[in-house]
Amino acid sequence: MSARARLALLLVGCALGACSPSVESAAADAPDATAQNTASGSPKGEDTAPVAEPDNCLLVVWQDQDTRDESFDLAHDSADGGAISCATGTSASQFASALSAIRKAARANDKAAILREVGLPLLYIDAEGDRRELTRPDDIDGTFAEVFDEDVLALLREVDLDALTVVPDQGAFVELGSVWLVVDRNGGRPRIVTVNRQALDEAARAMRAQAEAGRGTEAPAKSSE
Repeated sequence: MSARARLALLLVGCALGACSPSVESAAADAPDATAQNTASGSPKGEDTAPVAEPDNCLLVVWQDQDTRDESFDLAHDSADGGAISCATGTSASQFASALSAIRKAARANDKAAILREVGLPLLYIDAEGDRRELTRPDDIDGTFAEVFDEDVLALLREVDLDALTVVPDQGAFVELGSVWLVVDRNGGRPRIVTVNRQALDEAARAMRAQAEAGRGTEAPAKSSE
């Protein structure tokens, strides 16, 4: 697992443990969904719920798709956090298609195309942690420059399937929860439902700290003497 993914999952765990109230974590800002089972096990003698196998999840997802790319889905179903199909209710090819459209729209600064990839309601969390739920297309249109500012667009221009972390029954996120995507029906196309500027700023600070720590452990240059 990549350092970024480990950091993302660490912050998710931190949120579930109520670490710092000043930082909105990925899990805390997940879209409304079925509560997760966070227990690591059960007392001896109690029955445990069966764990869904990725292949079985894909079979369920494919049943709700008129067209599908089975070979791609099988090869790319694994993500940080688990199987895409089991966690999100849709397939890797659907995520790949949506993320490709998002990248293209962000690189072209195509407002209309970006809006087509947004689901309603859209939760927006600003840099100070203030939350707003945008429930109508006009709400998003009127706040577009604020929600999709240059830093968010820079993230969307490079986002791809490898950047996803999935959370069972809540969807998928990138950059410590800066952007969340979910589907509105089983097997459907994921759409952006959360933009968290506070998390994006936190991710940037974490990456800078990581880079500075890495430079601090570099071996000293050899003397020319």
